[in-house]
Amino acid sequence: MANEIWFNLPVKNVKKSKEFFTNLGFSFNTKYDGNDQHASLMVGTKNIIIMLFEESMFQDFIKNNITDTNQSNEVLISFDAESKEEVDEMARKVEAAGGTIFGKPAEIQGWMYGCGFTDLDGHRWNPLYMDMNKMPKGQ
Repeated sequence: MANEIWFNLPVKNVKKSKEFFTNLGFSFNTKYDGNDQHASLMVGTKNIIIMLFEESMFQDFIKNNITDTNQSNEVLISFDAESKEEVDEMARKVEAAGGTIFGKPAEIQGWMYGCGFTDLDGHRWNPLYMDMNKMPKGQ
């Protein structure tokens, strides 16, 4: 069965995307980096791989249209934060790096705290702190 999972996202400029995510504190795996057409973004301690592909290369893979992120989105990429302060810091880093906050940091359902942002290509991300002690039963 599968040993790794890779998410693939189209980007307009791989170099600018690498700079953006580096400014947020993410790292890249050089094992899957080869040129200016793709980069391997590492997420979390389990090193989930998000491949950033230049749009024309991505289009060749999917044999379909790329979603216009100004009009719609197919996915919201959520990842955990260790504290509310980490969510707030991520929001500050996103704005400083040129991303857009579409959901300001806020309490959610009384047990979560998160925000929503778009990267340089309009992909939506959601850093989320979850206080499991406050999580409603049955969730």
